[in-house]
Amino acid sequence: MATIKPFKGVRPPKEYVEKIESRPYDVLDSEEARAEAGDNEMSLYHIIKPEINFPQGTSEYDPRVYQSAAEHFQMFQDKGWLVQDEKEQYYLYAQTMNGKTQYGLVVGAYVNDYLTGVIKKHELTRADKEEDRMKHVRVNNANIEPVFFAYPDNDILNTLISKYAKSEPEYDFIAPIDGFGHKFWVISDDNDIATITEEFKKMPALYIADGHHRSAAAALVGAEKAKQNPNHKGDEEYNYFMAVCFPASQLTILDYNRVVRDLNGMTADEFLKALSKNFIVEEKGTDEYRAQELHEFSLYLENKWYSLKAKEGTYDNSDPIGVLDVDISSRLILDELLDIKDLRKSNRIDFVGGLRGLGELKRRVDSGEMKMALALYPVTMQQIMDIADSGKIMPPKATWFEPKLRSGLIIHKLD
Repeated sequence: MATIKPFKGVRPPKEYVEKIESRPYDVLDSEEARAEAGDNEMSLYHIIKPEINFPQGTSEYDPRVYQSAAEHFQMFQDKGWLVQDEKEQYYLYAQTMNGKTQYGLVVGAYVNDYLTGVIKKHELTRADKEEDRMKHVRVNNANIEPVFFAYPDNDILNTLISKYAKSEPEYDFIAPIDGFGHKFWVISDDNDIATITEEFKKMPALYIADGHHRSAAAALVGAEKAKQNPNHKGDEEYNYFMAVCFPASQLTILDYNRVVRDLNGMTADEFLKALSKNFIVEEKGTDEYRAQELHEFSLYLENKWYSLKAKEGTYDNSDPIGVLDVDISSRLILDELLDIKDLRKSNRIDFVGGLRGLGELKRRVDSGEMKMALALYPVTMQQIMDIADSGKIMPPKATWFEPKLRSGLIIHKLD
């Protein structure tokens, strides 16, 4: 059963939130962060992308860069740009995209739940990325950015959330660039805090939706601190890390598409003919074509769109991995036909989040940078939960959640 706790959040006074808040560290590169921060000394990028505090070209892994993050975190507190709440409490965070709103509870998730599998993952993590985030957590002694969890829908929590959603939020703003709405409430009522804690205790599992590396890093640093403390009791703050937990039914997963640089020596006609072994191939013309159902793919090749429908027998509906379109496309197109064996390492393939639309796929092919594009039908949250429950791991680059959590609304200290 899931263990959570309230915590004393570190967050901006209302008048500063829009100066501080930012996109997550891993959705933009150093130069984009430098441009977005501009001359705003209050931008959270000075903490989560601290390489921008140094001359261009400075490695984000330079020890001075991590130390700069800690110095800026302390400065933000010294100047009153970030202030710690006096009471342990939960928080409610709402995001609105394209008229749809999802509500997440901000909680302290239990490190031991991650280590024992109560917090379930569906992706592999890379050791180098884990180590980077661990260094960031260690030097700041805090979870600066939250991770993104899903939980099984719960009527009692839905009722409680609805009550707060009708009240005046602490923060309420439209984010620049994407135009998505963000609202934030403080849950300080002791009865409501107790209700949230108890309802999570009834849940057999929580599911990482987005932020596998941050989750791993936060949990590993917590476990590390426990080993280093000779007086460890188990109730210390480092035993918890910050997560925003959403009801599974509210989450939006977009397609996560592929663009490929070459056809492995084949002409376009030869490639289309090879595809016909495992797919029903239908030309759709020059207008953008989006896959309409599971096991259908949209192919863009030489100024034309095609529908590819996987033939019966090419996938296994009883296998939570084998039924996935990312697995079908990886096996039967990328591996079998194009000889792309490792999606994480090949420089012949790139990935495009569905928020950018099919137009971005067309642009990258038409420019000559890529030879073909493959658009997938999005996976469902139920598929992700089934895979996590089975103990299996999804193929790489399978999910793209939107909207992303904004960083800087709240921070969790480890002491």
